[in-house]
This record gives sequence, structure tokens and C-alpha cells, in this order.
Amino acid sequence: MRDAAPARNLRDVRRILRPSSVFRQQWPLFALILFIAAIHALQVILGEVFEDRFMVVPADVMEALRSLRSGDVSASASLFTLITAALLHGNVEHLLWNMLYLWIFAAIAAELLGHRWVMVVFVSTAICGSICHVALNPEEMIPMLGASGAVMGFEGLYLGMAVRWHLPNPHVWPIARPVPPAHLAAVAVLGLLFDLSGYLGGDQGIAYGAHLGGFIGGMVLGAAVVPMPRVALPR
Repeated sequence: MRDAAPARNLRDVRRILRPSSVFRQQWPLFALILFIAAIHALQVILGEVFEDRFMVVPADVMEALRSLRSGDVSASASLFTLITAALLHGNVEHLLWNMLYLWIFAAIAAELLGHRWVMVVFVSTAICGSICHVALNPEEMIPMLGASGAVMGFEGLYLGMAVRWHLPNPHVWPIARPVPPAHLAAVAVLGLLFDLSGYLGGDQGIAYGAHLGGFIGGMVLGAAVVPMPRVALPR
């Protein structure tokens, strides 16, 4: 009789981790990932003619802000790139890595907060990442693209929530066992340290400012804005 409860728990875990169950619970996140993948397909098909209009060019954003301050809204279209750039990726490898980490941390956020908060966090941290990149490179003419700011935003969100509350061990499909919150928080911290060292070291080719801005935005949301999940316990 003592083995009945563990066996039942194992069956419950297997049921939760079935692909059909995961899809029913996480279809909005799957839809977001598929949408971003479809945008990348358009990039491949249409090339620079398509993507040039949607990437963040810091100098253009600063010029748009100056124009707005003077009452001219003709250049304000550049401001929309602060979010549209998060839907673009440089190549398939860039897309796959971003979607992998987006799946891990956004799926957990969906289970804890719901999919509406996932969309709020994605948009707000993508914008925070773009703003930070522009602020750190105000005269830069090289365009920036990628969902890395939003991905780091979800990592910051989880870290902020883990500091604020006791969170349950989450299941991340297809991992078979629950993952301790401390392990996921450590991944978030290591990602932040990697980006910080890359930025301070002057490494080129990676928008570390966007990563840092997204992470900070997500951490603020997790530590001060989002509601306490029902499954969490106060510290």
C-alpha cells in the first residue's frame, strides 16, 4: 500500500507531460512561437526589403524622439520598431535558441500567472530591452533585432518572483522531473552575469544592452507588479 501514492503521483506527472495535455494548456505560447517563426520565414523569403522596416536603429529612434519633442510626428514610425524588432531573428540558430529559452521560462510564467501576463511580459520587456539598447548606443546606425530582450525578461520575471515568494517546483515539458526553483533562478542569474561581462568587455555583435534592459524590466515586474500565484507561498 505504501507504493500506491508514489505510483499515482507518477501517473499524474506523465499525464501532465503528455504532448496533447501540454498543447491544450500552452497553446497561446505555442501560437506566439509559431508566429515568430512565421515572421522569420517572411524574412528569408522577402529578405532585407521586409526586415529593414522593423529593426531597431538607435540613431533613427533618437531622431524620432527629437522630432516628437518639436511637434513633428512624421518620423514616429521608428518608435514602433522598439517592439517589432523582437519578432525578427538573424538566422535559424538565433531563432531556435531564443524560442527554446522563451518556451522554458514563458511556459512557467503561464502556469503561474496565466497567458495574459505572458503577453504583457513579452511586450513590455521587449520594449524595455530595445529602449536600453538605444540608450546605451544613441548614435548607432547598425540595426538590432531579436527576441533576446523578452527572453531575458522572462528570466528576470522568474527571479523576481522567486525572491518574492516560495514557488513550487515547475514541470517544463519535455523534462520528466520537476525543476527546483533555485536551479532556474541560478540560470537567470548566470545569464545576467554573462551579458554584463560581455557588455563591459566590449564584445561586438550581440545586443547586450537589450538583454540587460529586458532582464531588469522582467525582474521589476516579478518583484513588484505581478500578482501572487495561487500555488505560491509568502516568504
